[in-house]
Amino acid sequence: MSFDWKSYQPQLIPNIPDLHKIEVYEKNGGYEQLTKILKNQTEFSPEAVTTIVKNSGLRGRGGAGFNTGLKWSFMPKPDGGPRYLAANGDESEPGTFKDRTIFEFNPHSFIEGSIIAAYAMRIDAVYVYIRGEYRSWIRMMEKAIDDAYKAGYLGKNIKGSGFSTEMYVHSGAGAYICGEESSLMESLEGKRGYPRVKPPFPAQKGLWGRPTTINNIESLANVPLILRIGSEAYAAIGAKNHPGPLLYGISGHVNKPGVYEFPSGMSIETLIYEVCGGIRNGKKLKAVIPGGSSTPPLRADQITGVTMDSDSLRTAGSMLGTAGMVIMDEDTDMVDVLTRISHFYHHESCGQCTPCREGTGWLEKTLKKINRGDGDMRDLDLLLDICTQMEGRTICALADAAAWPVRYTITRFKEDFEARCKQTVYALA
Repeated sequence: MSFDWKSYQPQLIPNIPDLHKIEVYEKNGGYEQLTKILKNQTEFSPEAVTTIVKNSGLRGRGGAGFNTGLKWSFMPKPDGGPRYLAANGDESEPGTFKDRTIFEFNPHSFIEGSIIAAYAMRIDAVYVYIRGEYRSWIRMMEKAIDDAYKAGYLGKNIKGSGFSTEMYVHSGAGAYICGEESSLMESLEGKRGYPRVKPPFPAQKGLWGRPTTINNIESLANVPLILRIGSEAYAAIGAKNHPGPLLYGISGHVNKPGVYEFPSGMSIETLIYEVCGGIRNGKKLKAVIPGGSSTPPLRADQITGVTMDSDSLRTAGSMLGTAGMVIMDEDTDMVDVLTRISHFYHHESCGQCTPCREGTGWLEKTLKKINRGDGDMRDLDLLLDICTQMEGRTICALADAAAWPVRYTITRFKEDFEARCKQTVYALA
């Protein structure tokens, strides 16, 4: 994607001082789209709003990349019982830290988007699930929601429209697994965060057995923008099949790490060498994890011409995930990196499924053996075999998230692992 990135005007996190304050947000067009919808419910029926979002091509920003409006359309018709929206701000994927920028700098865009989503799906209550370690950001969101209530955008009969919805903040308890949508619902219900077997899917049987939709924080923050500029204009931003502005969380060995907003489909090379000022200390690039620790890493020679969107990254052999990019220089020890990643997934496995519970443990144990110099070449084959026994064999995708970094780091950086393994020759008995 070639364009003048320096002249891009951010949409999700605009450069407006004090935008987190509701009066500043309102002064800059905040809550206008919600008000427009509630005043013109004949034109903007719930079905019409859902269609607008669906036609925009907005895809979930939490990692799965499913069409947001299409997900909304799965909600059944009201039957008189409660219906829920769970906003997923758990954000526990290593390398991912973009949702907290919304909490801090533009929380009302997310709140307005959530209320519009609640209207479109006839939702009675929105639960904002935020990882427990985000104490400061939890307080920020609680303040923003309190202000929205005081201004009449939440609660009963919002702005005299006849539409009502409530919003609550729920603090997570420090479990990565609760970023998985069904585990998140279990946690909200006060249970241990075990993923649920599907079907039934959340839209049929979610929170407390009632219809529920789960959306990412960034996904919902895009909704007011879609209503403001229209679905066609939104669909024209960035990559064709994954449109819209995207928050790129870039960390690692770059001169200027941080969260940057640009259209989807940005060149990885542009982000590293122009936006982030290149590799620190003049080093060469060795590897890029493009979308959080669960996405397969790419070698430096694999990123040429690759852009940050689902299609391009899939062709290159990885995934967009959360657009949490981890940049590693030529001195990076990939054995050490993978050992750290595998320790995380072993620690965070909920233990419900045997392939994940046992597999993550064996991955970490075997990698530690290699990392301390006690491994041999057979251990590499063992690791790949363990990955095969884990992938696609569990209730949720944590086993896959643990296996993919192992499989692709070993195959793409095999020289790092071979250099650490004993070159033992085994004679036939």
